[in-house]
Amino acid sequence: MTLAPRAVVIHRTTELDELLAHHGTRGQAAFFLTSRNRSIDEVVARHDAADAALATVSAAIPIDWRRGTVERADLARFLFAPDDVIIVVGQDGLVANVAKYLDGQPVIGINTDTVRNPGVLVAHQPDEVGELLRSRDETEARTMVEAITDDGQELRALNEIYLGHPSHQTARYTITPPDAPAEPQASSGLIVATGTGATGWCRSVWLEHHSALTLPQPTEPRLAWFVREAWPSPVTGTNCTEGELTDSGLAITIESEHLVLFGDGIETDNIGLTSGQRVIIRRAQSVLRLVR
Repeated sequence: MTLAPRAVVIHRTTELDELLAHHGTRGQAAFFLTSRNRSIDEVVARHDAADAALATVSAAIPIDWRRGTVERADLARFLFAPDDVIIVVGQDGLVANVAKYLDGQPVIGINTDTVRNPGVLVAHQPDEVGELLRSRDETEARTMVEAITDDGQELRALNEIYLGHPSHQTARYTITPPDAPAEPQASSGLIVATGTGATGWCRSVWLEHHSALTLPQPTEPRLAWFVREAWPSPVTGTNCTEGELTDSGLAITIESEHLVLFGDGIETDNIGLTSGQRVIIRRAQSVLRLVR
């Protein structure tokens, strides 16, 4: 017997939830916000809108489907199944948070606040969920990036992967691009970005570089990489500071005692690296399948 699909709803705690967890009562939360020249009314309104969106999404899931609900903080502990349909209710960044835990499952992005959220990845309204579930095989494949260490650890990201010092101090390593000789470097770290991430941190570094490199598009199977603030010295160079990756990866040999890899700006979810380790950063084999 074939099981019905499972709809997994991803959400995050609202600002009101966090204020109540910290201050205990709504009155105390309101007093705190007033001291910051803010009103609790706007916070409550966004909370109610998020609750209403979740209720609308829940009602649209077919009654014979299995269901799961995951808060953002619990994503690393949740076991996704191959036949899951993922419904992300919230901000664009929440899609990036969940993407690295998936392996080809379709993702529906629901925007709970069209005033504050651009809606690049959460492009749909709550009342569209029923139709989107029926057309869940019509997806847009978003390129992802992955890092693999020589001891078998892996990290994937939707926007970009950062390699550098955990406090953004000088990182020392040797970089080997696919089309250039190896170069020892001292820098503020490097990022390898997808087309989805090309409008964020990657674009900022690209502008600082005054780069002539064409940044990738979200569905394009190409990555862009940039070194941040490379420092010239008698033993470190600045020749290899940007480029693109298609079929090959960027190889880095660590020469500092402690560097980290993290993806999509989530510094707490990182891989620690020590001197002598080797890392390959490349285009991931899996993609984010975004329902359109």
